Amino acid sequence: MLRKFAGVLALCLGAVPGVVQAQTLVSLNHPMPGGGAQITMQLTDGTVMAQSIQNDAQWYRLTADNTGSYVNGTWAKMASLPAGYSPQAFASAVLADGRLIIEGGEYNPANNFALTNLGAIYDPQADTWTPVSPPKGFKYIGDSSSLVLPDGRYVVGDKLNKKMAAFDPKKNKWESLGSTGHLGFASEETWTLLPDGTILTENVKKAPNTQIYDPATGIWTSAGQTPVALNAPPCCACFGFGAKKPYCPPGEIGPALLMPDGSVFATGSIPKGQNTAHTAIYRNGVWTAGPDIPNHDDMGDNFGALLPNGHALVEGASGGLYEFDGTNLTATHQNAAGNSLMVLPTGEILLGGSQVYRSTGSANPAWAPAITSAPSSVTRGATFQISGTQFNGLSQANSFGDELQTFTNYPLVRITNNGTGHVFYARTHDHSSMGVATGSLVVSTQVDVPSGMETGASSMVVVANGIASTPVSVTVN
Repeated sequence: MLRKFAGVLALCLGAVPGVVQAQTLVSLNHPMPGGGAQITMQLTDGTVMAQSIQNDAQWYRLTADNTGSYVNGTWAKMASLPAGYSPQAFASAVLADGRLIIEGGEYNPANNFALTNLGAIYDPQADTWTPVSPPKGFKYIGDSSSLVLPDGRYVVGDKLNKKMAAFDPKKNKWESLGSTGHLGFASEETWTLLPDGTILTENVKKAPNTQIYDPATGIWTSAGQTPVALNAPPCCACFGFGAKKPYCPPGEIGPALLMPDGSVFATGSIPKGQNTAHTAIYRNGVWTAGPDIPNHDDMGDNFGALLPNGHALVEGASGGLYEFDGTNLTATHQNAAGNSLMVLPTGEILLGGSQVYRSTGSANPAWAPAITSAPSSVTRGATFQISGTQFNGLSQANSFGDELQTFTNYPLVRITNNGTGHVFYARTHDHSSMGVATGSLVVSTQVDVPSGMETGASSMVVVANGIASTPVSVTVN
């Protein structure tokens, strides 16, 4: 609560009349009901799911207007989570089939420190949540690290030890994964998916060590040490919690983002005995020190997002927003007020459920998806396949210190009617890959044409992480 209050104060101070800012914050015309959003998730039909601040079990959906504007979009109340499951600070992801999974929760319900192993999957078509049993042997999941592998399996780490498991959405079941050589345990680690399908992590308990996980072998290997400390000291005393030994929180760390040049930009919390938080850059197997975080701000347990212009946008504990251009980390003089960050298909960054952040610059055309095969005509209510390259973008594009994953590395399809200019998103699902920076690899996705969309000559693009492909012509029948 103190962090959010400080962010709101800074937001008011940052919006001083007469001060011209290169970046802008724009308020939604219809802010989210329910007190705002704890976290938002981009669904594959172009809508956004958001968890209510006032009621952890309640979710809302934001739909853009017929011009594709989320600023002018509207919210609708959706199904609530299953009874007994109203978590805060959980693991999450949108799956390759278009469903949304959330796992665990540091609290369940609010203010009840539970490290719960409950979970649920949301089906956007049916507007229903279905409980998910935990992986075998996972008594606690809590605020765990997680991500989706290129093959579509959803991987989560056990909060209190080194165990890992993968959920196969095609089978709707868990399988155990090897986790040989993992230093410390999974608590508070930031996982980043690399282009080769491996996972990079910055250890917190065993800092400054970093490691890479190979899902094919189940083995963690060293990725070297960061030249600066990225981890904060432990926040609190040990808990006699569920394990043979008490759980001792190892500290906090900030978000890490895979950048367009293939490097990883990792941010930190303020280390013990220091008053400044640091960053580090992983490039070609080597770590170097990045710029320190300005204003003695702290990135621990905060959000980051990759802008279409290739900059990393990160939020400090003050709510302050900073852009990293590959060399410099610069304060934007804008404040997110403690809200989550998530890349929209428009290239804007959604801040919680009330504002969007608009940056300067534009994407390098080489970063965009490219359509290589698509039908020249489609039928309302039917499904078709579209193929091309870089459909998943160059990065997962969103990050947090450990939990609350809001990755958007999957293709969206946007169709604009030539006559009216009205915009429609066609639901995508069953992507052939959930990798990142897939280069020249031809990938595909299935596309459901909305039954109520306008017919006639239209243009169609694939969007990944807010960057659209060159449009192709399509006739909607």
